[in-house]
Amino acid sequence: MPSVLVVEDDPSIRQSLIEVLAEQGYAVRSAADGFGALREVTQAPVDAVVLDLGLPDLDGGDALRMIRGISSVPVLVATARDDESEIINILNAGADDYLVKPFSGGQLLARLSAVLRRTGSAPPAAAGGTAGAAPAQAGDPLRPTVVGELAVDPGARTAHLAGQELRLTRREFDLLAFLAHHTGQVVSKRRLLTEVWREPYVDDQTVDVHLSSLRRKLGERAAAPRYLLTVRGVGIKLVAPR
Repeated sequence: MPSVLVVEDDPSIRQSLIEVLAEQGYAVRSAADGFGALREVTQAPVDAVVLDLGLPDLDGGDALRMIRGISSVPVLVATARDDESEIINILNAGADDYLVKPFSGGQLLARLSAVLRRTGSAPPAAAGGTAGAAPAQAGDPLRPTVVGELAVDPGARTAHLAGQELRLTRREFDLLAFLAHHTGQVVSKRRLLTEVWREPYVDDQTVDVHLSSLRRKLGERAAAPRYLLTVRGVGIKLVAPR
């Protein structure tokens, strides 16, 4: 099981990245600042580091150079800085690759898998998808799914309930299709923001608003769910009505 150190000072973003990686089979450790990252790398080896540049105690570039001084571990830099000269400096300082924020979980997994392959490490089998793809369960994500009287066809981008086509917005359909592909699995709001919105920095209320609208179109309420079941404090899952 490859191990990854996530270095990110924002707790919600850090947790989102941890969830995406853990769900794909990585053993994940984390640090909230540069010196914490150095302690983690020194105390126990990891197979890769995902390093945010905007750290509270050290500039990420300095943290990268310090990591390079003690370890040859592959480093994937996550940065909001998209200036070409800045990126060149990051690569020259020893980064193996970089991602510009905001990025999707699929992009993270694809870049991390590529870095591990280049350095001779094997990524988890589940993480071998293409860039931009949602980390999903086994099977074709475009295959139609039927749950009770609900039929979702991602390829045709249609959804029918009891034979009647649902009039969904683009985001409502993407949300429903993602949940349908993970039928019976609890999916966190953070993961939905990362994989459906592909923006892990948006407020959770964005998901709540779309779920509320989707529930209305499915003919249910949060207090009396049929298909969209909330697991308090964990997330949401699509189930067949009992």
